[in-house]
Amino acid sequence: MTRRTHTALAAAIAAALTLGLGACGSTGTGGGEDQGRQGVTTEGDGIIGGTPVRGGTLNILSNVDFDQLDPARNWTMPVMDVGVRMLYRTLTTFKAAPGAEGLKIEPDLATDLGTPSDGARTWTFHLKDGLKYEDGTPIVADDIKYNVERSFSPELPGGPDYARVYLNAPAGYQGPLNGERLGKEAIEVPDEKTIVFHLKRPVAEFGYTVTLPTFAPVPRAKETGVNYSNHPVSSGPYRIESYDRGKRMVLVRNTYWDEKTDPVRKAYPDRIVVDQTLKGTGVADRLIADQGDDRDAVSYIDLVPAKISDVLTAPAVKKRLVSENAGCTTKLDMNTTKAPFDNAQVRLAMQYAVDKEAFADTMGGPAFTDVATTYLPPALTGGTAVDHFRIPPAGDQAKAKALLTEAGFGSGFSTELLTSTGGRQQAEAIQAALKKLGINVTITTVDPTAVASIVGDKDKQPGLSIGGWCPDYPSAATFLPMIFDGRTIKDKGNQGDITRFDDPGVNAELDRIATLTDLTQADRAWLALDAKIMDKSPAVPLVWQKKPLLVGSNIAGAFAHPVWSGQLDYAVIGLKSVK
Repeated sequence: MTRRTHTALAAAIAAALTLGLGACGSTGTGGGEDQGRQGVTTEGDGIIGGTPVRGGTLNILSNVDFDQLDPARNWTMPVMDVGVRMLYRTLTTFKAAPGAEGLKIEPDLATDLGTPSDGARTWTFHLKDGLKYEDGTPIVADDIKYNVERSFSPELPGGPDYARVYLNAPAGYQGPLNGERLGKEAIEVPDEKTIVFHLKRPVAEFGYTVTLPTFAPVPRAKETGVNYSNHPVSSGPYRIESYDRGKRMVLVRNTYWDEKTDPVRKAYPDRIVVDQTLKGTGVADRLIADQGDDRDAVSYIDLVPAKISDVLTAPAVKKRLVSENAGCTTKLDMNTTKAPFDNAQVRLAMQYAVDKEAFADTMGGPAFTDVATTYLPPALTGGTAVDHFRIPPAGDQAKAKALLTEAGFGSGFSTELLTSTGGRQQAEAIQAALKKLGINVTITTVDPTAVASIVGDKDKQPGLSIGGWCPDYPSAATFLPMIFDGRTIKDKGNQGDITRFDDPGVNAELDRIATLTDLTQADRAWLALDAKIMDKSPAVPLVWQKKPLLVGSNIAGAFAHPVWSGQLDYAVIGLKSVK
């Protein structure tokens, strides 16, 4: 999201947490077992506060604006959570439940999970009756086709690449903003309630793919191009009443949303107010104090490290903490088109040079982070971490020095590292480790909303940046192809393959694995490819972490969704009582 990243590096919770902490790399699987219940929720069913009542105002406290609410461009968490749970609906969607149940999909706009034909190269969906936008106009199949087409537009960069990768679209298609639509070879709309997708190759899990906001409807009559993010037309339970970017957004009920057509979203609150003017410590302070309207509030951002002890030492506050495995890999991305990271030997040296233990300590250490030892998180490797290089967590400076010397950089070099304003402490841990090898790192911090646009611009991207990736659904097919397929690289708006890694052999293997219908065989192939890419080292995997979020005492229905990177599921959250 932008790319689907875990952009705000989570603050860790200290070892004093005794609520069944499971290490992100040691429990859970990506194959239907309970990967979402590995962290901390304070009530037995994983849901805080029970079932909400209808009504009242839910307050969301934040320190950052949404980077993109345009469904064609929305590919970051937790912005995607806001979009697909409150503002727009997709052909299918994930159930609103913690744990394994939340990994299952249900029909959303569609009547079923899609009908495959032609060996899963063609997928047909039919829309439900009675679907309407916020202004009462009907939602038709062509509106979904139109938004899928928008995802090809260079003017609207940053969104999921699945349509571009999967659809049988003509080479060089530039989207519909200039009036050009995709033909029947890619998407057919035989009537207002039927949409047929024609794919380049079989995609057995396409029913999961259409959970993404790319497959939400956008009415052509309301197209505003790059400004559509300011007011996407709602097909979901809420519409935007007002939005002062970077300050405040107010959502009210979409009276044309029909709950009888929606099996997932409960839309308990009458009104949702998002305050984006706070600092991270301010969000924590208000929720810890739990006064007035803040009793009806939830945090949009991770609990900051400075406030961890305040939460752990107050039992009443600790009960309001939700924290689950995010299923994401935080990584140090190297721009492989920029010297010296165009040298594979230098990149390999970086694997040994980085002190991952120090990096993890800035986020709370082993109680709430695991050192990452490969790109695929344990949730996608059968629940067990894969240690590819077997490098000590603190690194191996001697090995790194030898590799740098072989590459001709024995005296080190200088480079720039870009991170968000909240990530300076983590960046300094990397800077300190590299300095020991003569590598001088200049840290540049920018507002979190600006990170994606800078690292996605070939002319602005520095040598290093801290980011990450989360699977869009529980499959390695949503991980390695998204971040290491060199054919998806764009000069601007490049939000997947941030390292600009383009290896013909890797690209060919991505294509081969995509054709495998035996899932066990595919899983083995993904693991082998992960190891191959690790050897070429376009990025250094840093940590696997959990996502700590605090809620007010009057909040009900709060849990971390296993697909939304440990974020609260806004589909079913609300208040215990209404004044």
